Amino acid sequence: MIRILNAYWIYLASFLFIALNSYLFYINFYYLALLPLAVALIFMAFFKIDKLMWFIIFFTPLSFVLEIGGHGGIGMSLPTDPLMFGVMLLFLFKLIYHKSYDKKITKHPVTIAIVVYLLWIFITSITSTMPIVSFKFFVAKLWFIICFYFITTQLFAKFSSYKTYFWAYIIPLIGVIIYSVIRLSLYSFDEKASHWVMWPFYRDHTSYGAVLAMYFPILFIFLFKIITLSIIGLFTIGIILSYTRAAWLSLFAAIGLYFIYKFRIKFSSLMLVGLFLGIMLASSWTTIFRSLEKNNQDSSGELTEHLESMSNVSTDASNLERLNRWSCAWRMFLEKPIVGWGPGTYIFQYAPFQLSNEMTIISTNTSSNGNAHSEYIGPLAESGVLGTLTFVLIIIAVFWRGSLLYHRLEGEKKKVVLFTLLGLFTYVLHGFMNNYLDTDKLSVPFWGFIALIVAMDINNGKLIMDNEKLIMDNEKLIIDN
Repeated sequence: MIRILNAYWIYLASFLFIALNSYLFYINFYYLALLPLAVALIFMAFFKIDKLMWFIIFFTPLSFVLEIGGHGGIGMSLPTDPLMFGVMLLFLFKLIYHKSYDKKITKHPVTIAIVVYLLWIFITSITSTMPIVSFKFFVAKLWFIICFYFITTQLFAKFSSYKTYFWAYIIPLIGVIIYSVIRLSLYSFDEKASHWVMWPFYRDHTSYGAVLAMYFPILFIFLFKIITLSIIGLFTIGIILSYTRAAWLSLFAAIGLYFIYKFRIKFSSLMLVGLFLGIMLASSWTTIFRSLEKNNQDSSGELTEHLESMSNVSTDASNLERLNRWSCAWRMFLEKPIVGWGPGTYIFQYAPFQLSNEMTIISTNTSSNGNAHSEYIGPLAESGVLGTLTFVLIIIAVFWRGSLLYHRLEGEKKKVVLFTLLGLFTYVLHGFMNNYLDTDKLSVPFWGFIALIVAMDINNGKLIMDNEKLIMDNEKLIIDN
């Protein structure tokens, strides 16, 4: 009887929902149709958080930005930002209620570096010249890091979860690549068209190229599968046709890092080489800069010419504008070197710091065209010297622990660590030329890659401790016998 009554109520509720929704469709109100999806997402948030996280990752490459209130208003990526905000609130509620979190993660050097980084952003949001803008920036940063570091490290407690995490992003990204290449073909693969054909999924070709570069090394984890070879080919086409010079350069550098790991080149040797190259660069800087000024090769559809344009600081508008933004950030830093102007405020504050002789044909004073174009120089202006140092500290901690882990592991785990570090390294280099960690597109892989390294480091430490305990127990058993 109870089962019959339960089925009856389910049928009745379904009938009423269909009837009401049909009427609302008739009067052009469509939003009630989203109710089942909302209920499913709420259910996953409370009972299947891992499924909700995979859902968010899957829709990240497909998300689009909705601007409310124009520039300076509320901008959010749908459907990912609201979901991440909800997951963050749920995480904080559980943290307050249970008053516990995995201590091995909280004590890890990378976690400590991340907490210091967030703490400094919070402090400089208080001292900001535009507190509302800065606290919006802080909250967005918080939900990226909580979702894709603090929660994702828990998901990676099961090692095989890394496959779900990577493919959840790669599969929809394949769709974006195909979409972008087809659209570009309609414009005869013109270099200028490559700047926007990935819209609305990615804001421009540089963020799109940065993501492709990050995931390209990841594909080699799954190399010996026929379908993966075809995906590598597709990614290669996507990277070439993105015409993103920073992405190309970062991949070449990642190849160099691959051989450093493979041949176990010592850090001290790398430091000596770096010091020697630094001295050579400093001593020849005037000659080098004069040579760069003579390069007038602009961006081009020809790949060799496009590569050559990377060093054009005389006529290439993109390069010159980047130098202009960096110069503005530096002058802003000199005026407020300790706490900066406030996180997220660069775009609103840099215009008065532009010099007429440094401005380009794409310069603007309306705070509507990009930011400082650097993950390292931008924070100098926004959060002072510690803004950059705390971010660099995270990078150092990740590669320090990741490198130690790589040399301790064998087999599949060793390969996963290596290619995850290489993927992360592409963005570490890309960050010198652009900054996209204020978006879901790059934050999801960046913090997720770090979470995977940390989770594997912790799990490896647990395994070593378990093995040592087992050896001690066996030794004690032998002695007792």
